[in-house]
Amino acid sequence: MAGAPRGELLSFRAFQAACPAGYEYGYGGGLRGLRESEFPRLRGITYLDHAGSALFPESLLKAFTDDLRNNVYGNPHSQNISSKLTYDTIEHVRYRILQHFHTTAEDYTVIFTSGCTAALKLVAEAFPWMPEGTKQPSSRFCYLTDSHTSVVGMRGITASMNVLSVPIKPKEILLSEKNRLPAEEQNCTTPHLFSYPAQSNFSGTKYPLSWIQDIKSGKLCPIKIPGKWFVLLDAASYVSSSPLDLGVHQADFIPISFYKIFGFPTGLGALLVNNRIAPLLRKTYFGGGTAAAYLAGEDFYFPRKSIAERFEDGTVSFLDIIALKHGFEVLEKLTGGMEKIKQHTFALAHYTYTVLSTLKYANGAPVVRIYSDTDFSNPDVQGPIINFNVLDENGEVIGFSQVDKMASLYNIHVRTGCFCNTGACQMHLGISNEDIQRNLQAGHVCGDDIDLVDGRPTGSVRISFGYMSSFEDAQSFLKFIIATRLSESDTEIPFQSSSTQLTTESVPDDHPSFNNADKLSPVPHISDTELGNNSSATKTTVNWQPPEAEVESIRAAVSETAVPTYRRGGKPITVTNIYLYPIKSCSAFEVTEWPVGNQGLLYDRNWMVVNQNGVCMTQKQEPRLCLVNPSIDLKQKIMVIQAEGMEPISLSLEENPGKEAVICESKVCSHRVKTYDCGERIAGWFSMFLGRPCRLIRQSSDMKKSHQKNVKGLASAANISLSLVNEAQYLLINVASILQLKEHISARLEEPLEIEELIRRFRANIVISAPESFEEEEWAEISIGALRFQVVGPCSRCQIICIDQQSGERNKEFLQSLSAARGRKTNFGIYLMNQPLRSSLPDILSVGSQVLPVLKENTEIQPPTSSEEKCSG
Repeated sequence: MAGAPRGELLSFRAFQAACPAGYEYGYGGGLRGLRESEFPRLRGITYLDHAGSALFPESLLKAFTDDLRNNVYGNPHSQNISSKLTYDTIEHVRYRILQHFHTTAEDYTVIFTSGCTAALKLVAEAFPWMPEGTKQPSSRFCYLTDSHTSVVGMRGITASMNVLSVPIKPKEILLSEKNRLPAEEQNCTTPHLFSYPAQSNFSGTKYPLSWIQDIKSGKLCPIKIPGKWFVLLDAASYVSSSPLDLGVHQADFIPISFYKIFGFPTGLGALLVNNRIAPLLRKTYFGGGTAAAYLAGEDFYFPRKSIAERFEDGTVSFLDIIALKHGFEVLEKLTGGMEKIKQHTFALAHYTYTVLSTLKYANGAPVVRIYSDTDFSNPDVQGPIINFNVLDENGEVIGFSQVDKMASLYNIHVRTGCFCNTGACQMHLGISNEDIQRNLQAGHVCGDDIDLVDGRPTGSVRISFGYMSSFEDAQSFLKFIIATRLSESDTEIPFQSSSTQLTTESVPDDHPSFNNADKLSPVPHISDTELGNNSSATKTTVNWQPPEAEVESIRAAVSETAVPTYRRGGKPITVTNIYLYPIKSCSAFEVTEWPVGNQGLLYDRNWMVVNQNGVCMTQKQEPRLCLVNPSIDLKQKIMVIQAEGMEPISLSLEENPGKEAVICESKVCSHRVKTYDCGERIAGWFSMFLGRPCRLIRQSSDMKKSHQKNVKGLASAANISLSLVNEAQYLLINVASILQLKEHISARLEEPLEIEELIRRFRANIVISAPESFEEEEWAEISIGALRFQVVGPCSRCQIICIDQQSGERNKEFLQSLSAARGRKTNFGIYLMNQPLRSSLPDILSVGSQVLPVLKENTEIQPPTSSEEKCSG
């Protein structure tokens, strides 16, 4: 296959040829029908995060809801008829779970928990540890370093019990036969616990299930210490795609989460406990339903006899448990069982790994670096998970967040980061303990999008297959890698540095895109009869410049702590365009001058559209938002909202929600904001236009302090108030930078591109005309007129720039071009914060005003350290 052309590599025939002998793909031809009937919501989507969560089939929901509609299920702790039905059904589900894992109630007990993590915590709390300082040898908690965070976190509980924890590297356990104890020391009864994953959630490596018996028998010994070893098998990742036979591999504790298998319900897991150790477990807290008898006034408590009831504090999630019954039935009916799923998913992973391994650049360098301990030839040692980083032609890692952004353009859903498995991440990526600590100091935390620190990766990309995954999913993913890494355009020369002069094209002062009076111009005065026609609206041109004395005072105030370095020589920089976006993610409203408030441009992103769950909608989910045109009339104090095919609608600017307004708290990029609903009339307008239930909400002025950002060195005010923006009060872009990007994208598109269209795609507040492209990235502070701004950092772009702001159509080429042109980064434009100066001049931002920048000492702007994506909504 290595020498085959790309088209042949991606053919179904090649997939069939790569399929391991004797392994069946597609459940005997039933996969296509399964996808069409059970997962129609996946049309156009390539979901490759099954290790994160399985997806539920529609028939599971139908069977479950039909069950709930036809039966009355009461609290299982009562004794009435409906409660007895619930109790009996739960017991039936326990038996069904044990049957799924090829064991019985004679050997194992099922304790329901809120998930695998809760099951692990229960083991840590209840295990019969022998602490340090007693006459007997003390207990040890040993865990494989390739373990989930929730396993490693058990050491916090053991430490509080004065029990030592010992991390064991995978290679060390293979050498542990040397730790075999003498026969006389094997009689020691001190209990030790060893935990390891049946399947690594990082790489998909399957660790031998034979370890269970070898460790319990003393053949393998994690550390040389007298005592009796018990084994905790973390099966959460493994059981999602592989059969587990507890009749053969009798681990003492097996924690699982059911959503990993069925996709629904979430928040429900179980701890399977070997009945031989169950009587030894200890418990301090007792919740409702766990006590056979107790006294409220004295220290007397007698637990229930059943191990399950003893450890299931409070009322279990009985309706969710009932859903499990249907989950097992539907999964068996659709696939034929876990062995079929194992074959199906491994065939896909084996093929994808094989093709990925063959992809090379023209210079012979590999396109990806795969992190694996196997060659994907044996499903007994490798699960359907592929972990990798994408490389450039020079072998340098392309950050995982950049890959994730590109994948989103193709509607491919992957997982990135370290996957709650720092040990495996360190082992495979070569990240030292010191590196982890340095990365934290640099602002990187688990789960954020800081993918490179000092040029080295902080994490990777993971794809994983599930029982409903198809060859087309694997094919789409491989086509995405090839299209973004091996296309001819990837060999083009990237943008030059920010100091490069533009010599081929300049921006004249009378450029037509900066003086046109189009539909985004402000509406000077709108009456009720004129709402439908604002074509006569014009801009008021204001070329206000501060007197020279005022300029000098502004310059003096720009930097209070150091002698500023000013940009010298060259053409003066001026503001060419000002845009505000009254409704977040809707169309721009262009003005020639505009008041500046405490949160930026007055009324900029004061409103946002939310779905029926109160979650903010942006163009990422609903591109048609860009077709909604809001405009502000300051004289009449109204906002007029227009869209093609809709009657214009107006809304008062006065913040008077009234007694009937619904006050609620919302979140915008992790910031908490207080909002109020704008009413049924406007909700109906948006719902009709977008074709889905939604509402318009406005930020409430009495809660603005909850949406603040700390900006170092920005005058005396420690907190700068924000509107509903993502990251900062203003976003600034440079026309010279736009022009250079325009040339690059036009060459890739092989068609002319209007500069105004590009400007609108980047959704800036302030557009300037600096003579050098990207010189704005060298600025620390700027002043415009009487206003002083501090540069917060660059704006890292997302797929919103791929949306044509006049048609709502997507073209993924724009983000791909930006990434290729800027050396794999997607930064474009800079974020600004401002504090109005104490001046006799009004706080007005005007087109034509001169921009006075102060250069920063370190010429590399660091991006904001929030974990949210930095793009303008």
